Amino acid sequence: MAYTLIHNASVVNEGTICKASVVIENDTIYGIYPVTEEPKFDFSNKIDATDLFLLPGVIDDHVHFREPGLTHKANIYSESRAAVAGGVTTIFDMPNCIPQTTTVQALEEKFSIAQKSCATNYSFYIGATKTNLSEIEAIDPNSICGIKLFMGSSTGGMLVDDAKSIRQLFSVAKMPVAAHCEDTDIINRNTERIKIKVGNSASIIYHPVIRDQEACYASTSKAIDIASGTNVRLHILHISTAKELELFSKLPLQEKRITAEACIAHLMFSFEDYETLGAKIKCNPSIKHINDRNALRAALTDGTIDIVGTDHAPHLLKEKEGGALTATSGMPTHPYSLLSMLNLADQGVLKLTDIARLMCHNPADLFGICKRGYIRSGYKADLVLISKCSANNPNIADSHLNMCGWNPLEGKSFGWNIHSTFVNGQIAYKEGKISDKIFGERVLFCNRNS
Repeated sequence: MAYTLIHNASVVNEGTICKASVVIENDTIYGIYPVTEEPKFDFSNKIDATDLFLLPGVIDDHVHFREPGLTHKANIYSESRAAVAGGVTTIFDMPNCIPQTTTVQALEEKFSIAQKSCATNYSFYIGATKTNLSEIEAIDPNSICGIKLFMGSSTGGMLVDDAKSIRQLFSVAKMPVAAHCEDTDIINRNTERIKIKVGNSASIIYHPVIRDQEACYASTSKAIDIASGTNVRLHILHISTAKELELFSKLPLQEKRITAEACIAHLMFSFEDYETLGAKIKCNPSIKHINDRNALRAALTDGTIDIVGTDHAPHLLKEKEGGALTATSGMPTHPYSLLSMLNLADQGVLKLTDIARLMCHNPADLFGICKRGYIRSGYKADLVLISKCSANNPNIADSHLNMCGWNPLEGKSFGWNIHSTFVNGQIAYKEGKISDKIFGERVLFCNRNS
């Protein structure tokens, strides 16, 4: 047996922060001990965590790692390494790659790639189409994270926005359905109006005019209305407007069947940032008014938003050139998701315990992940140690960890550092160095209610 001691950490877990020592046995948390108690083990590794905070590893329910088929932008190896550098220990990857992940065979091919190359733990969504219900029904509901439903902004054959098809999907779904909600008809009408007004070279400032509040609200409300007549677990991705928040309850997660995600981009940026960052922050749904951003931030603590993900979506810089109608949508945000949330904590927007709930506990509970997402005896040792920066030496974001070579947060100051990231008990990242070894595992699911 190999034992690791993390001694005298401020453990952020399940709504509390307390000083404790954590013992890891191989890939599992063996126990949590008061600092006054000296655990009696033959430790192969001891870490003095005085002045450090220990959180469960971040579970990112929403990434696009671009493999297979789009590996000129990124791949599972490159992006998972960037993820562990940011304290992320588990990722759920989306199906819009080439070929699209809409069959059991495509899923298994992605799992085969990840087994050899993913630095984090991993699972994959199957994409819904109008013709692949039989594929979805054939999947063991405990074998993958969920089903991705594109009700807007889809490529290929994954756009499913008619009520009949959505209702059929919800009726057979035995795992969470994660939905991208934007109304395509509204977007198309807005696009034509802008083309008439300013032509095909429309500035990036027209992006939130094309993909506006109405497009988001119409689609999200439609999805919720249909889901309300079923037993589906519906998870609405990347909420971007204050108005949409009105559609969700503030009940505890355990009492909800319909849940909401906010993403880093919509929490960190607002319309004003288009002036300096341009198409670098073009994403779908669009970044909108500062009032929307502030409403999303408030919803992190009142029970409306259940999960914070990233929608990490790397593109080459040359693909980001142009305006509202030409630049590609999406941006990389690893490895700065946890650091961004810690900045919000420093600003008083939320607490460290809220970060653990939104990025660790709730993703584990919502998706029914087996024994991850908490610092508990018997749970997998997916952990992240963080340290506070001194006032005169902040952590300055760069872009060297992203294969695409840029990040919209580049140059931003953070008040925290990622000290170490443990994946299944192994140090995947420590003080600027990413391990060359692959410690990630396929995530298992259990205790699902649907």
